Amino acid sequence: MVRAGLTTERLVRAGAELADEVGFDQVTVSALARRFDVKVASLYSHLKNSQDLKTRIALLALEEMADRAADALAGRAGKDALAAFADVYRDYARRHPGRYAAARYPLDPKTAAASAGPRHSQLTRAILRGYDLAEPDQTHAVRLLGSVFHGYVSLESAGGFSHSAPDSQESWTRILDALDSLLRNWPTP
Repeated sequence: MVRAGLTTERLVRAGAELADEVGFDQVTVSALARRFDVKVASLYSHLKNSQDLKTRIALLALEEMADRAADALAGRAGKDALAAFADVYRDYARRHPGRYAAARYPLDPKTAAASAGPRHSQLTRAILRGYDLAEPDQTHAVRLLGSVFHGYVSLESAGGFSHSAPDSQESWTRILDALDSLLRNWPTP
């Protein structure tokens, strides 16, 4: 018998909260069952296993970030859009570290294609239209921005910038300035 009140959506949201509290790697069906004070078996009518739970948390995180990025980009262009987009990722990682980690969880090709992942690329490309980049340079720029944003956020969340001046916000601002300049002056082959 299914425990009253437990739904797949409720379990995934609770798993996402757990990821933010203890780290995405620590999220399992067993840990989730302890959170609800139920037997693990009672969750298997909603989730296949821990991999299924992690995949669903990853999908939730990708959707949340894409929604926030779309809202942040509305009506913006150029450097303003670039900074708003970058700040969405940085702020999300700060507020939801486990979910941010989940967004990097490897998905099979079919699941990835049906996820909000392609929206992230489309949103990045929307920013790049303001810089008038054509293919294949646009793809190179999408990869550059993703690498810089994820790399900076990962290093910052690990405490990599907390030991020296200037503070990380100043560096973040300067990096966005540099990216804007690079995108406006993209090198030709």
